[in-house]
Formats: sequence, C-alpha cells, structure tokens
Amino acid sequence: MAEEHRAPASGQQPQRQRRVTRQHSRKSKVAGAFLYVLFVIGLSAVLATVGWVWANDLLALNKEYTSAIITVPDDAITYTQETDEDGNTYTVSKADMDEIVDQLKENGLIQYKFLFQLYSMFSNADEKIVAGTYELNTDMDYRALVTNMSSSSSTRQTIDLTIPEGYTIDQIFTLLDEEGVSTVEQLQETAATHDYAFDFLDDIPLGDYHRLEGYLFPDTYTFYLGEDPLYVINKMLVNFYNRMEEYFPNFTEESQYSLHDIVIIASMIEKETDGEDYRDIASVIYNRLETPGAETAGYLQIDATLVYINGGKVPTDADRQIDSPYNTYLYQGLPAGPISNPGMESLYAAMNPNDTGYFYYVLNPETGLHDFSRTLVEHQAKVEQYANAAAADE
Repeated sequence: MAEEHRAPASGQQPQRQRRVTRQHSRKSKVAGAFLYVLFVIGLSAVLATVGWVWANDLLALNKEYTSAIITVPDDAITYTQETDEDGNTYTVSKADMDEIVDQLKENGLIQYKFLFQLYSMFSNADEKIVAGTYELNTDMDYRALVTNMSSSSSTRQTIDLTIPEGYTIDQIFTLLDEEGVSTVEQLQETAATHDYAFDFLDDIPLGDYHRLEGYLFPDTYTFYLGEDPLYVINKMLVNFYNRMEEYFPNFTEESQYSLHDIVIIASMIEKETDGEDYRDIASVIYNRLETPGAETAGYLQIDATLVYINGGKVPTDADRQIDSPYNTYLYQGLPAGPISNPGMESLYAAMNPNDTGYFYYVLNPETGLHDFSRTLVEHQAKVEQYANAAAADE
C-alpha cells in the first residue's frame, strides 16, 4: 500500500529551512559590515595620502630645493578706487592670480595650481601681491610665497641704475625699460597724466609726458624691477626738489627768470659742454638774451636745440629751418622747454653765470673745452683755424 504524503499546514515553514535562512542573513550582514569597514579604511587611506601630498605642497615639506625668478608685470595688477565710511577714497590693487599661479607651477615652486588658487581665495592673496620681480624658492610655503611677492618683500629684485646727466626724458624712459624697471608706455602715460604734488610743476599742464623734461634729476637710483612707474618718476622728482629746495626762495613773481627758465637754460648748458666751462657757457646765453641789439639779435643759436628736435642726429644747415619753438636759430629767446635733464653743476651755472662779454664759443679740439669770443669776426677766425687744423691732420 502506497505511503501517503501530507502537505504541511498552510502558513507553516519547515524548521530546517528557517534555520538556513537565518544563517544566510547573518553571513550577509557580516560580509556587508566587513566591506563597509574596508571601504571606510580605504577611503581614509586615500584621503590621508592625498591630504598629506597637498599638505606637503601647502607647507613646503619634502621638496627638492630650487629657486626661480618670478615677475609680476604691472599689467597683471588692476587698480580700483574705493571709498571708506568717512567718504575718503583709497586705491585697491588686485593681481591676476592665473598668470602668477602659472609661473609658480612652471618653475616648480608649487605642484597644485587649484590648491594655490584655493588658498589665495581664502587669504586675499590677490590684494597683497604687487608688481615686481622676485626670487622665490621651494623652502617657501604658500603663505611665504605670497608674502614674498608683496610690497614689503625682502626678495624683491632691485637694480642700481645711473641716469646720466643730460639725458632726455625719452632716453631715461628707454633706459628704465631696458633694465626692467618699468615700460616706456607706462612711464609716458604716468608722466603725462599724473598730477604730482610739486609746486614747481603747477604751471606745467598735463597731457604731454615731455612736461617733466628737465625735472627728472640725473643720479644713481635703486629701483625695484617691475616698479610702479608712479614711484619711479616721483623718486626722481623728489631728488630734484631736495637738490633745489634751498634756491626756491630766489624765484618770486618779481624775478627776471623763473625756476622753469633756469631749468631750460641749465638743460642747454648740460648738452653744450661736459667740461669746466659751464658758467662761461651760461654767460653767453644770458648775454644773448639780455642784449637783443647785439649781433646775435636775441637768437641763442644753440645746436643742442636742433639735436633735440631732429631725433638726436648731428645738426645740419637744413635743421636750422625746422619750424619748432625749440629751434633757437629760428626763434628768439628761450626754447619752448628744457631739452635735457641737467645735473646740479649745470643748474648752479644757470643761476650763477660768469660776468663776461662773450657772445660766441667754439670747441677747441685740442683742449676739449670751448674758446669764447666777443665778436662774430673773432669767432669766425677761430672756427676757421680749428677747421684748417682738422683738415691738416687728415
């Protein structure tokens, strides 16, 4: 007789099946917890590694030493005017961090540009960095890199630069550009538009950078590379002020010659001689200015004024016909402005000319000094004498 199989009652599970299900659930939970722990440990390890790498870059740890010259050009800095609560205006500068960060990365001073950008954003680095040339190295952390590109930086590169006596403003600006102090364009723009607070410039209108011709005192200066052109020019103007301050009381409304006249005269003296006859050259200029009825009829006839308007070339007879207020052959009296930036010896000679009867001078090639004459006949005889001597030597 076949054995009967009875189905279990509805809603009931076999005891063995329930035990297997519970064991499988327990194992799954253990496995899940283990995987989660592994994930947390792995993630922590990754984050710790990344964090350590970032920290090394941020804090300049474990870096191979290297140094580099970094230049922040003036055009990488923008300037804006802001007003405080009291209504006072002040200037805020901000650096283009993208250009700076690129240089730091390219020179191996940082590894992670985004990290330096992030640091810069929270530390307002763009408001601290100023234009200039700096020597930086991998011993500097992010904070030190920013500090060493600020106005108070001790790593900012400087240059000792001598401005020769008699240089024109164009020659000075070109020299400053060639030596990396500032650019010709920036210097010209600043000279033309900035209203420097010196009384001796009050009557000289803005608009043309040549307005400062004669007042950029020739001397040896220490400049920062990439310096603000405003401070470059101001440094030379301050020097002029300091050298001439004791003489300012001599120039009043009643004075026959103004300070500007003296600077013009000194600028011609500076270009006409580099010897020991400054005050005799000055006497010729004053004799011609103050004796309009003489043979010269008030014309200074200074060749250096022709050089100033012909682009620095040796003057020709044709140059004497150039229609310019600087042409002292074509126009009587002083030229329209200074033709160079004179040194103190020329300025002193312009204020203290020798008392002579000279109206002419010609360079003596043997002595390197000028021979002076009272009359045109005497002067022409000397000119012919030196010309014949030069021809004989050939």
